[in-house]
Amino acid sequence: MRNLFFIAMAALLTSACNNSQQKLNYPEAPADSTVYTVNGVVVTDTYRPLENDTADATLRWVEAENRITRSYLDNIPFRSAIHARLSELNKYRRNGMPGKANDNKYYYYENDGSHDQSILYRKDKLDGEAEVFIDPNKLSDDGTVALTGVFQSPDGKFTAYTISRSGSDWTEIFVLETATGKQLDEHIEWAKFTGVYWKDNGFFYSAYPAPEAGKEFSNANENHNVYYHRLGTPQSADVLAFSDPKNPLHFHSAYVPKDGSLMSISTGGQGVGEAIMVKDLNKHNADWTVIEPTQDFTNAIVDIVDGKVYLLTSVDAPCNRFVVVDPAKPKRENWKEIIPQDADGAVLTSVQFAGPDHFIALFERDASTHAYVYKTDGTLVREIKFPTYGTAYFSSDRDSDEVFYNFSSFVYPPTIFAYDLANDKSTLYKETEIEGFNPEDYITEQVFYTSTDGTKVPMFTVRHKDVKPDGSNPVYLYGYGGFNISLTPTFSPNRLLWLENGGIYAQANLRGGSEYGEEWHQAGTKQQKMNVFNDFISAAEYMVDQNWTKPELLTIEGGSNGGLLVGATVNLRPDLFKVAIPRVGVMDMMRYHLFTIGWNWASDYGTADDSAEMAQYLHSYSPLHNIKNDGTAYPAILVTTADHDDRVVPAHSFKYAAQLQASDTGNAPKLIRIDSKAGHGAGKPVSKVVDEYADIYSFIYENLNRTPEKK
Repeated sequence: MRNLFFIAMAALLTSACNNSQQKLNYPEAPADSTVYTVNGVVVTDTYRPLENDTADATLRWVEAENRITRSYLDNIPFRSAIHARLSELNKYRRNGMPGKANDNKYYYYENDGSHDQSILYRKDKLDGEAEVFIDPNKLSDDGTVALTGVFQSPDGKFTAYTISRSGSDWTEIFVLETATGKQLDEHIEWAKFTGVYWKDNGFFYSAYPAPEAGKEFSNANENHNVYYHRLGTPQSADVLAFSDPKNPLHFHSAYVPKDGSLMSISTGGQGVGEAIMVKDLNKHNADWTVIEPTQDFTNAIVDIVDGKVYLLTSVDAPCNRFVVVDPAKPKRENWKEIIPQDADGAVLTSVQFAGPDHFIALFERDASTHAYVYKTDGTLVREIKFPTYGTAYFSSDRDSDEVFYNFSSFVYPPTIFAYDLANDKSTLYKETEIEGFNPEDYITEQVFYTSTDGTKVPMFTVRHKDVKPDGSNPVYLYGYGGFNISLTPTFSPNRLLWLENGGIYAQANLRGGSEYGEEWHQAGTKQQKMNVFNDFISAAEYMVDQNWTKPELLTIEGGSNGGLLVGATVNLRPDLFKVAIPRVGVMDMMRYHLFTIGWNWASDYGTADDSAEMAQYLHSYSPLHNIKNDGTAYPAILVTTADHDDRVVPAHSFKYAAQLQASDTGNAPKLIRIDSKAGHGAGKPVSKVVDEYADIYSFIYENLNRTPEKK
């Protein structure tokens, strides 16, 4: 029995505003006659002027697009009710895991449900009284400043913290006196992709040269350098600690252990992984020791202890292994293996110390977290059991036996447990309660479907227990498929609205991710990228073939590389979907590498400059360049982007939306939602998240011709 979750007049419920029944009158986009040739491929780039996101013509177009989009969305009769329900679902206490810092206090994040950003608290002891340490909500009037990292000095006297503004990747660094919370004069700008690593009376960080004024969010970033900042001095006096001007497109990330003995530099940006080298900080003018010379393998330093480097690596292990390296004998043949590659193909995703004598290792098996305790000599002690499919993160340290972990799944809200290493006992520390939500009402299953070339691909499906395979269910299919990133089961309060209204959520683990190691990743890269799109199409076809849904009720969504996925898939199979939501997507595959850090994606995509074959392949699926213009009916499409997205610049979405609107693809709406004071997604305040999902769900339901009802 279904009951309406909001009250409205019957006439209003039965008479939709029919936004989708007639073609909208879209604003004319700035255009020119740009045509260029790259490696023999002739490319038409009609909307090149939209790449200049600060030009008056572009700003006027953005304003006009937002007017038509807001008019459409605000006239959907149930949008206000959806917004109200999402606001309710997001008003729950968010608990972070505690961890003991160098000042011997416990720090943790918490949000009682009323704030846009979680607050950092601290306590003298776990059952003690909490005090606010950093409240990022006070750093802006609208919640658009996010606290992105906290780094305490080894003696606990100082705490550096990093922030981002309006969702940008640009990072600013500030410093507090830990005991008093007093703000020091330190202020570092134009840092990016960095932590803060202390040594003596200062710290190392990574930054770019100050960008050209007006092009901070679009120009290519080059020359990522490592600097040393001494407390009490201006940034202009910071010492260049590492640079590589011969390779301006490399990332350089520093790490220094608590004892300050060594510094490591991880170098990435133009390969699938990271090169690693270390240097003795206690020797003047010490040389760098190369541990891994190439970017052909993923390498992550877990810790440096007693001069030895503990390394999680894919060298000789496509599913990763854990080794310890002596810098005095850095060659691979001298690496000592502690945890070998899993014999059954599970992917080792992280290792961390838990006290001085143990490691906790996390494996992903069929896209779900499994945790194991090992002795430091590599002896397996036990598996830590979890309640269901899910994702877990651990808080532990080499200096303490205290262990906490956070576990969540699709309908299992984040729950924190204290874990007793000695007795293998998990004790509930803090759980999440969402009013009106009962996880027992929902079913999560994992299925394996067959893709176009016969490959078995895993997919999670989540539904209310009353939903039956009768072909009448709306399905929200989500995917990513790239950059060695796996999609594991995680919780989202916004997803509950879809589920409680009888919708099915499906999450496909496409090739290009890391679900089965480097081979699975490579199978979705460069000239094998079509595998990713075929995997996604096959996931949709599976849901139809199993009679869960039909094309008229199918919605697809993805963000960033997933936005590319949605755009390309719609061009390939416009008949298979009713609604498509490409979010902050990479839509121009011929020029993506020319903006901000787009060049970093070449290891997955290749570039049009590489070869004639690569240029032809990219052009063959580039979402912008393959929109049909012959009357083929496309699904309703809502493109989303944001003005401060300096990861995937808005020009991708601008040009794609303009081309969609100018093409003959039927009468279903083709709209673009351009957020302000927002970026690629990280750090977005809760209020903006609610606004965005209210628009997305309203658009979906309107174009499915469904009125949302709560089960």
